[in-house]
Amino acid sequence: MQIDLRTVNITPRRQTFDHLAWRFGDKPASRYQEGSYDIQAEENLHYRPTWDPDQQIYDKAISKIVMADWHALKDPRQYYYNTWTIARARQQETTEANFSFIESRGLADSMSAALKATTLEVLIPLRHAAWGANMNNSFICGYGYAAIFTQACMFQAMDNLGIAQYLSRLGLLLGDTAALDAGKAAWVDGAAWQPLRRYIEDSLMVRDPFELFVAQNAALDGLLYPLVYGRIVDDFLSPQGASAVAMLTQFMSDWSVETQKWVDAVLKTAAAESEHNRALLCDWTKAWSARAASALLPVAALALGGDATAVVDEEMAAFKTRLAKTGIQL
Repeated sequence: MQIDLRTVNITPRRQTFDHLAWRFGDKPASRYQEGSYDIQAEENLHYRPTWDPDQQIYDKAISKIVMADWHALKDPRQYYYNTWTIARARQQETTEANFSFIESRGLADSMSAALKATTLEVLIPLRHAAWGANMNNSFICGYGYAAIFTQACMFQAMDNLGIAQYLSRLGLLLGDTAALDAGKAAWVDGAAWQPLRRYIEDSLMVRDPFELFVAQNAALDGLLYPLVYGRIVDDFLSPQGASAVAMLTQFMSDWSVETQKWVDAVLKTAAAESEHNRALLCDWTKAWSARAASALLPVAALALGGDATAVVDEEMAAFKTRLAKTGIQL
């Protein structure tokens, strides 16, 4: 008996889901598209929130920003849950290896007492700022519109929770539990930290999710991370013998560069939508970035002393240059 094997091509009746075919055409969709586009609940919400009956549970009108299509706010990283967790798992492995390397070789003990004190003084209170960023991004996720935008904000929230935990581990490594207690005391009562603490607490009261996005992810993070982890940790502390601190904060440096791409893409798309949006974003960014720079100045002075003003001014100039590329002129 002879058997002939033949290949038969079966053309599927459709290549993707209807809502993606409507948006991208009848062709295979990426996992990011399947997990991000047009999954926002819009109909049959049944009831209005009892705490604010004038709005819908998912309401575009909560923000002053107006978009013809909120799904235009895509993430250039194309993060959905799976890709985000894979990326962060790889970074977690690197961070764990860094902590293990420094602990096993006693590199933290090679730092002078003064250098340790400066490191703890500047970095440990920032875990409270990271917790504030976690809450702010959770709010944006809860009240923002379109899953393609809000899911990225929830990833941002959880990233900030991780950053707070990394800073806690750094404090325990360099100064045990006393360092964490001192960091909390500085955040609550230290004069240098009160402007930043007030910034965080005032941002917690912002009810427009897109303005909060500007205040937290654009203005504050856009100045804090290059200033603290770039100028202070890498340029000031490391050359004095704190290279171990640079290794322990590598995630923060890498994360900041990565998330700036997403933040800039969102701002650029929203600003290009209309002159109304552009004017709002310019006003919000100008006001919040000025407050952020002022709040970060006394923090920078803890390490840089009299050079803090010039360094903060340089970072502010770099921030303005970065925002200009998105169409937002400060």
